[in-house]
Amino acid sequence: MITPGIIMIALLLMATTGYYLGVRRSVAAAGGRRLIRNLHSRPTYYGLLTALWCGLPAVTVFSLWQFFDTQVVAHLVISQLPAEIENLEPSHISLLLNDIRNVIARQGSLERIDPALQAAAEHYLHLQRISNTALFVTIMALSMSALVVVRSRINKGLRARNHVEGIVKGLLAVCSTIAVFTTIGIVISVLYESLRFFQAVPVTEFLFGLKWSPQMAIRSDQVGSSGAFGAVPVFAGTLLISGIAMCVSVPIGLMAAIYLSEYAGKTFRAIAKPLMEILAGVPTVVYGFFAALVVAPVIRSLGVTLGLDVASESALAAGLVMGIMIIPFVSSLSDDMINAVPQSLRDGAYSLGATRSETVKHVLLPAALPGIVGGVLLAVSRAIGETMIVVMAAGLTANLTLNPFKTVTTVTVQIVTLLVGDQEFDSPKTLAAFALGLLLFVVTLVLNVIALYVVRRYREQYE
Repeated sequence: MITPGIIMIALLLMATTGYYLGVRRSVAAAGGRRLIRNLHSRPTYYGLLTALWCGLPAVTVFSLWQFFDTQVVAHLVISQLPAEIENLEPSHISLLLNDIRNVIARQGSLERIDPALQAAAEHYLHLQRISNTALFVTIMALSMSALVVVRSRINKGLRARNHVEGIVKGLLAVCSTIAVFTTIGIVISVLYESLRFFQAVPVTEFLFGLKWSPQMAIRSDQVGSSGAFGAVPVFAGTLLISGIAMCVSVPIGLMAAIYLSEYAGKTFRAIAKPLMEILAGVPTVVYGFFAALVVAPVIRSLGVTLGLDVASESALAAGLVMGIMIIPFVSSLSDDMINAVPQSLRDGAYSLGATRSETVKHVLLPAALPGIVGGVLLAVSRAIGETMIVVMAAGLTANLTLNPFKTVTTVTVQIVTLLVGDQEFDSPKTLAAFALGLLLFVVTLVLNVIALYVVRRYREQYE
């Protein structure tokens, strides 16, 4: 059976063949390898041009075919089922298609299958085979035609390098456009669901409400359910934990970067920097276990010793462990930025009689400030987006407090909690997750704008 994987392998072989045929054709057009200088471009570019024309149109057709193939095959299969199936709701038809695909995936492992479902699965598989065969023939014909046409046009005056660079430039523009439209699509989808939420819950209640309890009653007489959607406690917990984490990670990470860049010897730096960056590769669930089983009990014991009321799950425990996790992000980027400062600036400061510490303070840090701010922003984004450590060490309760010894929660934890399980996207409880995501996006955007302003101001002062 021809599969999409086999088609892509065949297409890759065709592009490789086109490359070698293009190279050979260019050498022959030049009159031999000794006369390659007569060509406008190097033979490699003629091979690349042939390979690109063999592959790109075929890949475009393959992508479009795969996008529409599933819908067309599903429609044909549904049209062959009994008439009463056509009157089903779209959600039931989707479930039926999933059942058909499951029968195909587990063929031979089920002892009892509905005959109608088995027949539909066989029809679906038959249509899929026909589609894949037609796709294979179409792509191979298109690729071979492109190979023949491009190879016949290769001559000494063909500007192969210009064509290849133009195609690559177009691909880069397409990738950039996809990235931009993906971002726009994410924002629009979140905004649309958030507007649906704000139709049921006032914006003022969400932004300024002091109680978060997104439990909606299913029946009017149901007891124990409330619908409080004030986001202030959730964002207060997010800022509290992130603030604690940044108070740990930024000073330690920045000081470590300064020491490794300006004071440490080569041997110590070669050992210490990789060991420090290992922290970035530790899974967050491990940090969560460490926070819940080690740090939180230690903080609680110290609190009892000092006569303080410390919860078993506290913002302080989550913030401290999160700060440890974020240290490599700050230190590694800051170290790279400090090392990128030209040595001539250091030499100029030393020649004026500045000490090493004065050089770091008045020359290196101002020069590396944009990169350092970028590293801190990355650390802030990492802290705001962390979920596992908060779940295991800080809890799920949305308390409006600035006491680091109390249980709090964050935006990302609440988003996960609201979207876990069988949820219908038509209730304020579920749609509240999108409103939280939109507000978090706005807060992050404001932080980026503030950071950009700070960077420009200090850069102007330095320059």
